[in-house]
Amino acid sequence: MTSGWQPPSPWPRIRMTTDLDVLVVRGVQVAVVRKDIKNLHIGVYPPDGHVRVAAPLVLSDSAIRAALVVRFSWIRRHQAQFAGQQRESRREIVTGESHWYLGRRYRLSVVESTGAPGVRIANLHTIELRCRPGSDYEQRETILGRWYRARLKELAGPIVESWSPVFGVEKADWRVRVMRTKWGSCSAGSERIWLNLDLIKKPRRCLEYIVVHELAHLVERRHGRPFQALLDEFLPKWRFIRTELGSLPITDSAPAVEYFSAEPSPRAGSR
Repeated sequence: MTSGWQPPSPWPRIRMTTDLDVLVVRGVQVAVVRKDIKNLHIGVYPPDGHVRVAAPLVLSDSAIRAALVVRFSWIRRHQAQFAGQQRESRREIVTGESHWYLGRRYRLSVVESTGAPGVRIANLHTIELRCRPGSDYEQRETILGRWYRARLKELAGPIVESWSPVFGVEKADWRVRVMRTKWGSCSAGSERIWLNLDLIKKPRRCLEYIVVHELAHLVERRHGRPFQALLDEFLPKWRFIRTELGSLPITDSAPAVEYFSAEPSPRAGSR
């Protein structure tokens, strides 16, 4: 990424803290946080499409602005996508609500019972949640969340096991957690990948794509051409699946759409 370019007119700059700035680029406010990282990360976040940048410490404001200008059409495209995307309101875990499981929408049926709490797929259209009489929102949410987590572990285990050898990993360690900004992440040192719990609500192919994506990072850390070549070789339809994942109904806590730049040159963009 180059940085010798200077904008033709002054750019507003608002200092918020010693670590977080807001830059205004073509009328769009962009939150910027500097970290000890090598790559520039641009994220567009639901539900309103706000923009956040994680930038290497060596990059100047002008270099960050230049990168944002270059990718401005990408930012606007995803902001428009969020604006037109179907979204879900906060769930109350009550009868009649719609809930997603493996890409299908189900109607929730809450049944109060003195028996053991649990969740089951009652039929092609209904998820049944059994809870104790008088259970509140937190208790019902816990029951449903445990069921989702168990189902994701059942499904993800064989997928991780089958794909690990493809990327030279005997048996990758993997975990599930609630994630607000990513569908998955990995730690190359420990050969461990993390999966977003909400993946259980998406089609199975989306889960498989994220597993393959994170395992590929154990071979190639950056999102450059070598990384994309790996995905092209082993999961040729990954771009289609990525687009599908980004088009499904979103919530306020849905992960961002991110762009990862090439490693910047400290000479070009140093502060």
